[in-house]
Amino acid sequence: MEMNHKKSIGDLALSSVRLAVENVLKGGGPFGAIIVREGEVVAQGANQVTLSNDPTAHAEVVAIREACKTLDTYQLSDCILVTSCEPCPMCLGAAYWSRVSSVYYIATKEDAARAGFDDSFIYKELNLPHAERSIPFIKLDLAEFNAPFEAWKNNSDKKPY
Repeated sequence: MEMNHKKSIGDLALSSVRLAVENVLKGGGPFGAIIVREGEVVAQGANQVTLSNDPTAHAEVVAIREACKTLDTYQLSDCILVTSCEPCPMCLGAAYWSRVSSVYYIATKEDAARAGFDDSFIYKELNLPHAERSIPFIKLDLAEFNAPFEAWKNNSDKKPY
């Protein structure tokens, strides 16, 4: 896909789907995402989980990382995310953390589940007590628990986000 070319949301949606299909043909997962600022594509990403052995290399995360590098920022508040599928919980978090102004998606999480990409268990896990989750979360008591936060609060050179 040509970068820095103004496109409509419909064109961008179709591009994200085509990106996902192309990625499947290359051995990757069926997801594509595009970051757009002022109508221009600044980054795109395709699911690289199996190709890179990185479980966090979802299309949206790949696109967000690339957009942040391209724009030299960690906040994409003047950008939109166009993705071939409704974001999973991790990508939803990444969208919020990157502060994109909006997310446009094509397929739903139910569509993804029918194809074998069911993330509903994660939503269920979040509502369970830590000890009852399929991966137990165990709080450790340490006197220095607050040291990183105190260091952050006391650092006059920090870059807030």
